[in-house]
Amino acid sequence: MGFLRKVAGLSLRDRVRSSVIREELGVEPLLLCIERSQLRWFGHLVRMPPGRLPREVFQARPAGRRPRGRPRTRWRDYISTLGWERLGIPQSELANVAREREVRGPLLELLPPRPDPG
Repeated sequence: MGFLRKVAGLSLRDRVRSSVIREELGVEPLLLCIERSQLRWFGHLVRMPPGRLPREVFQARPAGRRPRGRPRTRWRDYISTLGWERLGIPQSELANVAREREVRGPLLELLPPRPDPG
């Protein structure tokens, strides 16, 4: 997003954070764009016909043992927590909501920005 710095008339020597520049220019936060696109892709996955490779990979349940230690976060788990924490949609209803474009579209637009950690 170096072009935003040029649009704002700043350089790296001005030592202004990119998040501040985005806020001043009225550009939505980058994480919000990523979350929306991931939820949009989840909607595509849910609506895909059976037999398509991306859907099969998403629904696959590998057999065998996992390595010791903390389990790695799967994309499926991330989407579930994203839907619950940010939109208030329970995990059991998330696939049904993602199938319905009329419901999902406005929900993506209502996705609130994350609170500022600082």
